[in-house]
Amino acid sequence: VQLQASGGGLVQTGGSLRLSCAASGRIFSSYSMGWFRQAPGKEREFVAAISRSGASTWTADSVKGRFTISRDNANNTVYLQMNSLKPEDTAVYYCAARSGMVLTTIAYDYWGQGTLFTVSS
Repeated sequence: VQLQASGGGLVQTGGSLRLSCAASGRIFSSYSMGWFRQAPGKEREFVAAISRSGASTWTADSVKGRFTISRDNANNTVYLQMNSLKPEDTAVYYCAARSGMVLTTIAYDYWGQGTLFTVSS
């Protein structure tokens, strides 16, 4: 499966942004999906994940209550809605897919190219 993330840019503290990740190739609904981020000089970290049906989601404690992951299997897209943004949310955001159960680690099979957004203070 090929993944293409989009939606990055510049946003002010407290603002909102929605990232999208379009998938092509194999059957999208057969993949668990995740969002990860990597800030400069830091390791890639888990942000959010969603089950294949979309019925179950997981979010990291650092973004809980502010970020929401969702998916549209009919349109092969996963989203990350980000609200109440903080400067520490600045990072390159990656979407990822795996054929098994959801994981909150980086053990995903396929990765998008990443999209950068910056939260200005």
